[in-house]
Order: sequence, then structure tokens, then C-alpha cells
Amino acid sequence: MKIELDVHTHTLASGHAYGTITEMAKAASEKGLKILGITEHSHFMPGTCDDLYFMNLGVVPREAFGVKLMLGVELNIMDYKGTVDLPGWLLKRLDLRIASIHGNLYQSGTKQENTNAILGAMQNPGVDIIGHPDDSNFPLDYETLVQASKEYHTLLEVNNNAMRSASRKHVRENIATMLKLCERYDVPVIMDSDAHHMVDVANFEHTISIVEETGFPKELVLNYSAEKFEAYLASGRARG
Repeated sequence: MKIELDVHTHTLASGHAYGTITEMAKAASEKGLKILGITEHSHFMPGTCDDLYFMNLGVVPREAFGVKLMLGVELNIMDYKGTVDLPGWLLKRLDLRIASIHGNLYQSGTKQENTNAILGAMQNPGVDIIGHPDDSNFPLDYETLVQASKEYHTLLEVNNNAMRSASRKHVRENIATMLKLCERYDVPVIMDSDAHHMVDVANFEHTISIVEETGFPKELVLNYSAEKFEAYLASGRARG
């Protein structure tokens, strides 16, 4: 089975990444991807683009070097209710919407409070994917999240970049726990590179390793079928 998509990446517009849309798309083509998602950080992240950037994404072609481009946002989860930092009317205009906890913008609470924050984002019809739910600095109830992923049709992410971050705690162990629960409840996941440079587009070194180590079924990993991913995304969008 061949990887066909990577839908969480960043360009220069995010403020701390180092490639252009063209450069990222070219890298995706060279690595044989069918779909590349570019999801810039939303406006509360220091140094990133403002709302006008997202409002104007309609001018960007959605195909380059034979790769389909899906352009969107990595939202910040701001509080225990799961509030995100772009309005719903703007989210509806984007191809992809990832919501993530970032430690510089979110004050970690109890396991229940952090879980409630993710649940609130999952219930938002403007959110497609929960980014890197794997850091024990922000403890989570994974069984609750996996069940909610199935209920709200919001994908949980297995993030390659997070697995090599020294600042995050117990990432590999948490992902293993999440994958075992996803297998139990028959819940699909999405692997993402979270690339901030062209060299890391479609870099799934660590994610593939943990998937293989846990024996997670490949049919539940949506990266192996662009058609399956797009169908899942469309059915999730139908809820709101």
C-alpha cells in the first residue's frame, strides 16, 4: 500500500515554516502524493497570517505538479470549551480545518478539562481533524476521545513531527494507546507529517513505525487512499 496524502503542513505564511506553496507542492509531487494539505496556523499563533490570508485563498489554484492542493487552517483550541480562533463563516470557505492544542496559547488543566476542550472542538462542524492529541503535558482521556471521534466524524491525527519533539511528553505511548482504542472501536485515523519545510513533506518515519508496532489495521489509516479520505471528509462536512 502506498501513501497518497499528507494533509497537515505549513508554509512561510505560518511564520515559523520555510517553504512556499509552490515548493511544498513540488516536494509532494516528487514523493508521489495525490493530495497535499497546507494548513497555516490561525491568527493567535505569533507571527502567522491574519484572517485576510484565509479569506483570499480562493485565488490559489488547487492543483500543482499533478498534486491536488487542499488549503486550510490549523486552529488553536483556546479554552476548556473547545473554542477555536476563526469564525464559522470563514471555516466553511476552507478545504481543511485542523484544531490543535498549543502550549503557548492554552493553559493545561485537569485530564477532564483538557478532554472537554478537545470534545468541544470535535463537536464544532467547522473542524475536520484534531491535531497531535498526544502530549502528556495536556493529559487526555483517550477512550472518550476515540468514541467522540466516531460519533462526531472528526479524525484523530498521528503526528510525525510530534513524535520527535523533545518538549512533548510520552507521545509514543499516548499514540499507541489511542491506536489500540481506535482499532477496538473501528475508528479511522490520519497520519500527518506536520512539515514546516519541504524535506519533511510525506515524512512518516515515526508514524508508520508506531502503526506497525501496534499492529494497527492499514485499512483504518486514511493516508493509503485519497478517495477514501475525501469521502470521509465529505461525510463529516455533511453534519454541518
